[in-house]
Amino acid sequence: MPKEIIIRAATRKDIEEMVLLLDDLFSIEADFHSDSNRQIAGITMLLDGCMKHKCIKVAEIDGKVVGMCSAQLLISTAQGTLVAIVEDVVVSANHRRKGIGRRLMQAIETWARFHGATRLQLLADQTNAAAFNFYQRMGWRSTQLICLRRMLS
Repeated sequence: MPKEIIIRAATRKDIEEMVLLLDDLFSIEADFHSDSNRQIAGITMLLDGCMKHKCIKVAEIDGKVVGMCSAQLLISTAQGTLVAIVEDVVVSANHRRKGIGRRLMQAIETWARFHGATRLQLLADQTNAAAFNFYQRMGWRSTQLICLRRMLS
């Protein structure tokens, strides 16, 4: 019998399991590396305060967090509205291809729409073909923009 998948808002009790998921994600991304103290700090900032401008959803099976996705709102002058930046889309390896990532992304989209966002955007590692295929199946399209960054610390 298939196990029930619950998609819900993340809580502080999920931090340890989310850090493990981020460790998996960052192991395949050349631009980031796993640092549990930084990941705990980031997750905690996302969980603190009102959740009007930020959101973390988790997927849970039998009381264990097996996937996560986060989003934050910002103002787009191009849109003249709020848009949502999606990050940390990850499902544990042994739970992939079961619709969990799709359900997490749908939950984030529902949250973003509710808060007035008119566009979702995300960054994906160029070498992660599985992620690109997943996003394309979900209706995401590449743009002509590239990501640039400058570290401040």
